[in-house]
Amino acid sequence: MNIQVKSSNGITQVSLDAKLLTERKVFIEGEITSETANEFMKQIMLLNTEDIAKPIDVLVNSCGGEINAGLLMYDVIQASKAPIRMFCTGRAYSMAAVLFAGGNHGRYMLPHSELMIHEPLLGNKVGGNASSIKSISEKLMAERKRMNKILAQHTGKTVSEISRATEYDHYFSAEESVKFGLADKIVSFTALMGG
Repeated sequence: MNIQVKSSNGITQVSLDAKLLTERKVFIEGEITSETANEFMKQIMLLNTEDIAKPIDVLVNSCGGEINAGLLMYDVIQASKAPIRMFCTGRAYSMAAVLFAGGNHGRYMLPHSELMIHEPLLGNKVGGNASSIKSISEKLMAERKRMNKILAQHTGKTVSEISRATEYDHYFSAEESVKFGLADKIVSFTALMGG
């Protein structure tokens, strides 16, 4: 979608995403893939080169996706010199919930938004010999341990508490998310607008 922007040179057509990026708004939406992770990394790099003191607002509305792609995004969030404020604007499930919970400069949820955490899932059909299946199982258990450790670090819960919470698809309302330590505060939409 394009919008019209007035400047001293007249009226210019720019994409809505580009306009919002100039206002330091970055979106994690749809499935988390290596492509979306690379795009996210580029946007955060650009905003860090422009100003490391001014906050970046990351708006999350995603059902999750690839673990490796999500971990790249997590590393970017953790390393950003510019403070990153996380906003859940609908749902943050699976890897998206881990990214949201990993915010260090405010984790805000709109009143009717929702989080969901669970154990890592196999992304495709399992096949192969017994050794291959054993290797896949070991990798999945290692990923589970890593995800639980990250969530424990950002929630103040123990790894065993997180392990119990992720044994099944565990949904949290905005209020439950704050109580569990996945979020800091419930805010209205006007908070996103700077109000």
